[in-house]
Amino acid sequence: MAVNHVTSVNLESFASASGLDAIFAPASVAVVGASNRPGSVGRAVFKNILDGNFAGIIYPVNPKTKSVCGVRAYSSLSEIADQVDMAVIIVPAAATLEVAREAAGKGVKGLVVISAGFKETGDAGKALEEELRAICLAHKMRLIGPNCLGLINTDQDIRLNASFARQKAQPGNIAFISQSGALCTAVLDFAAKKNIGFSKFISVGNKADIGELALIRYLHEDPNTKVIMLYVEDLRHGAEFIETVREITGGARPTPILAVKSGRTAEGAAAVSSHTGSLAGSEAVYNALFEQSGVYRVQTVEELFDFALAFATQPLPRSNRIAIITNAGGPGIIATDVTIHAGLQLAELNEATREVLASHLPKAANIHNPIDVIGDARSDRYQVALAAVLNDENVDGVIFILTPQSMTEIEETAAIIPALALRSGKPVVASFMGLLDVSKGVEILEQNGIPHYPFPEGAARAMGALYHYSQWLRRQHLREFELQVDRKRAAAIIKQALDGGLLYLGEVEGNEILEAYGFPVLPSRLATTPEEAAAAVAEFGPCAMKIVSPQVVHKSDVGGVRVGVATGVEAAAAFGAIVDSVRHKIPQAVIQGVFVQQMAAKGVEVILGIKRYPSFGPLIMFGLGGIFVEIFKDVSFRLAPIRRNGARHMIRSIKAFPMLNGARGAAISDQAELERCLLRLSMLATDHPAIAELDINPLIVHEDGQGCSVADCRILLK
Repeated sequence: MAVNHVTSVNLESFASASGLDAIFAPASVAVVGASNRPGSVGRAVFKNILDGNFAGIIYPVNPKTKSVCGVRAYSSLSEIADQVDMAVIIVPAAATLEVAREAAGKGVKGLVVISAGFKETGDAGKALEEELRAICLAHKMRLIGPNCLGLINTDQDIRLNASFARQKAQPGNIAFISQSGALCTAVLDFAAKKNIGFSKFISVGNKADIGELALIRYLHEDPNTKVIMLYVEDLRHGAEFIETVREITGGARPTPILAVKSGRTAEGAAAVSSHTGSLAGSEAVYNALFEQSGVYRVQTVEELFDFALAFATQPLPRSNRIAIITNAGGPGIIATDVTIHAGLQLAELNEATREVLASHLPKAANIHNPIDVIGDARSDRYQVALAAVLNDENVDGVIFILTPQSMTEIEETAAIIPALALRSGKPVVASFMGLLDVSKGVEILEQNGIPHYPFPEGAARAMGALYHYSQWLRRQHLREFELQVDRKRAAAIIKQALDGGLLYLGEVEGNEILEAYGFPVLPSRLATTPEEAAAAVAEFGPCAMKIVSPQVVHKSDVGGVRVGVATGVEAAAAFGAIVDSVRHKIPQAVIQGVFVQQMAAKGVEVILGIKRYPSFGPLIMFGLGGIFVEIFKDVSFRLAPIRRNGARHMIRSIKAFPMLNGARGAAISDQAELERCLLRLSMLATDHPAIAELDINPLIVHEDGQGCSVADCRILLK
């Protein structure tokens, strides 16, 4: 990546990657707040740029000194005669706006604001940050921060360390994006010890401008980046994130992305809010966001690195058939358990492989998978076993385990792995168990691009992550349904409700909206008298009858429901009983009538739902319905809009899916119609922002070919 002066850009949005060369590949950098004071951030940042042999020109800006670290200092940005591409700002928060305006006047195209004291501190800081963002937007300056550690670009044509981190980043092919600056410093220290290198290293801070999406777009085009790691506290751009990142992780030039998301608990979410001033979203939202976009979510920072090493160095497995080679039975058993749990399976070795193993290994060895070369194995025995299983067409990857015993040739064994793995084109991950005894062997593995894990569990999980991502790349794309909907009719019903101040819609208006979107609603009618109820039952046959009142949400709790009403006489009696019960239990209830609805045929009861989030848009839900939804909470989520693939995955991901798929001899349910219903729900959610929440519970799914029936619904508007 050559160093060139950055020209003006057309800033499409703050999620755009436009203009980021001003941040990552500037020809000149000014450090506003550079200092000679030992221990100061200003000194640390300037010295890191200087000592890192930055390929461009660096200008310290400090009106109180003539030089910084032996380099002539300038009193202001305006005093610098030449072009300045990027400015690093390390001044009190209140002074940043003046510096930003001066930078804009100077023609600076990128800012890194390390200073804290913005939205993370409260309303006054938030206002300051918004003004800083407005200045940058108005003058087409890209901005990292504020409240960040800075950034590092190890590209040998750039060599920019514009951060105050103590540890340097070694060159590599992993990019790291973090919302926590403090975590960045710990990560750099950890990476140095593990010989892990980075292509780019970015602390985004409060993300007033540049956030994860803009950086992912930029890094996807970076030839030095093979894997992207994220530490996330909050994300934005829900639908745009999914559409963009799905193409990056699963398109023609895929880049794997791994993420760890903090704030999983209520207490953690509160800590996130106090840390960056951002509200952490629901776990369901983030799980859906990552799954739909092909981002592999990990649970810990340790896993983030464990998996990134595998992605950065190993090919993806063709399938999930894994061979385990070990010189000790216990670790092999542990690896087997974790391998299965990770969605992999033990490969069934072919006869030729078993013959080779039997001819070279002692009789006490196990020639079946997991292969145990036993404790006295030297490097030659390991070499035979590894070559044999890698040549086996039934094996897609290898987990290589070594325990250090007195006769074990640790370094020699490590040296045989890289060439055999490279020639096979299959992933190989290693676990040389221990720390001191195996250290030289581990060093050989790391130097030759073989990911190493202290214990076999880590190796097995890393292999599972590789397989999971390979499945994402090889996923099939179902043909989309052609669905007809009446958007205008639904919009008119919603508008009429809002104009009348009605925010809660029960089955009367709700069914009309659902019918406009092609949902299979049952024949129904609002009855205001016992006689009207009797006439409806005579027309529809056996019916369910439910109270209609804005004050009654949980109808069954107040005696507001009757089912299986089969005759006019029963209907008239049920009408009276329902009204009397509700009047007795909720005297203030305004009773509009009784909803009479044809009874649905038997089937599996499921729930469909919508909940809208300000930053992400509508989240749709599917799961086991009826009375079980609150008990089992067996549900799956997706952010709308979804495609048919997403609808199918939602259906098949719940634990109760066998109930829809013919478990214990039951008839298979109409899954195709259920997919259509989920897609109609997605369309309804995206077309009508006024819908804040929606429940269809239950939707009854009948036998295959018999469709579905909406048995109950409610809608909340905003």
